[in-house]
Order: sequence, then structure tokens, then C-alpha cells
Amino acid sequence: MVRILQLTILLLLAGIVNAQSVSRGEIRGLDEQIQDVKKDVIDLTAELTQLEEKLLFPSNTQVSFFVSFADAQLFDLEAVQLKLNDEIVAHHLYTFREIEALQKGGVQRIYTGNVQTGSHPLEVSFIGKSPAGKEHRANASYRVDKAVGPKFVEIKIAGAESAINFKDW
Repeated sequence: MVRILQLTILLLLAGIVNAQSVSRGEIRGLDEQIQDVKKDVIDLTAELTQLEEKLLFPSNTQVSFFVSFADAQLFDLEAVQLKLNDEIVAHHLYTFREIEALQKGGVQRIYTGNVQTGSHPLEVSFIGKSPAGKEHRANASYRVDKAVGPKFVEIKIAGAESAINFKDW
């Protein structure tokens, strides 16, 4: 009985030592395979996202709205709301990082959707504060003329002047 127990322990130890020596060499190969699979998954996810966007927002009905600052001004944008065809389609509360990016010249896509060709009323409103703490609000209307093909509209916010300007792309 003791002899069987000793043999079992020796076999287990030999198996552990053998597994460790084999696994060290194979771990690198396995790690490389895992990295390749991760890369493939990331590539497939990006491709799937593009296909999904093409399916959900076909180019002949797609409309996208972007928010930017008119100048690199010190203005803390708090919220923006978009109404398209008298329906609220986007409402966004801004974080410090988003405000910082807009102040540095960044552009934010706030909404992408589908509309038929023709003229569509757009109403934009914002609220924000100047560095001195003065509150600024503004509302503006714009007529989006949608033709066949995608339509892009930039909403330029001039916070210190409490103004909103529009630019078609």
C-alpha cells in the first residue's frame, strides 16, 4: 500500500514537472494565438459596425448633425437639444472632457438618423456658462433641405454671444 502511494506521488510529480516544462514553451505560442484571435475579433467588430450603420442609415436617407464651437472660446457648454420635424431626436449633457475637446476645435456627432428627401425643420437649443459664471442660452431654427444622398449639418455654437450658426457639408 505504501509502495503504491509512493509510485502515485512520483508519477504526479513527474507529470507536474513535465507539464511545467511543456507549458512554458507552449504558453508563448498560445499567447500569440490569443493575440491573433483578439485582433480578428476587433477587425470583425469594426466591419460589423460599418455594415450595421449602412443597413440602419442608408446613404439616400441618412442625415447627421455635428456640434462644434464657433471659435476656441472659454465657454462651458452644459446641454444641447435637437428637434427634427417637431420631435426631440437628441439631448446631450456634456462632460468636462467633451467641453475641453470642443474648445480645442473638436467636432461631436450628436445625431444620425433617416429622413425622406425634402425640407425638414430643425430646432436647436443650448445652455451653458461663461468662465465668470454667467448663464447663456440660445435657440435657433434651420431648414434642412434633404436631397438624395447623405446630408451633414454642422451646428456651430458661439456661447459668449448666445448664438447658433449652421453650416451644410
